[in-house]
Amino acid sequence: MKSEFNVSIFGQSIAQSNWRFALLLSFMAVILGCGDGRPARVNVSGQVLIDGKPLTVGNVKFVPEGARPSSGAIDSNGNFTLTCYDGGDGVVPGTHRVQVSAMEVISASKVRWMAPPKYADFLTSELSYEITEPTDDLKIELTWDGGKPFVQ
Repeated sequence: MKSEFNVSIFGQSIAQSNWRFALLLSFMAVILGCGDGRPARVNVSGQVLIDGKPLTVGNVKFVPEGARPSSGAIDSNGNFTLTCYDGGDGVVPGTHRVQVSAMEVISASKVRWMAPPKYADFLTSELSYEITEPTDDLKIELTWDGGKPFVQ
């Protein structure tokens, strides 16, 4: 005659074989860890230059195909660090189209462009970078092509 061993968890009865399976799954979860469920990322930081000088305001955005974009503020020395999910966690490896938005709000209807507006959209910026490993010295070089900051 077969004996049945039952365990009660949260008021539910589980047969011995199911109990062993549940124990095995719990053990594997502890050993393997759960992870954050997010794609792998690599740290990226660098500097934005315009005509060879640091751009001192703005935001950088890296847009990969089919994955979450990353962005970072540009500091007064032109430096930036990219964040995808949490502070400074970088970018998903791959090819990224890049946009650099650099403007100062003058009034409700006017802004001063500190970099050409074409760079503010990854579709028109013509900037693209292949990121496969961490880097802390990525240079993004912009140019006015003889222009200068203007109000619009």
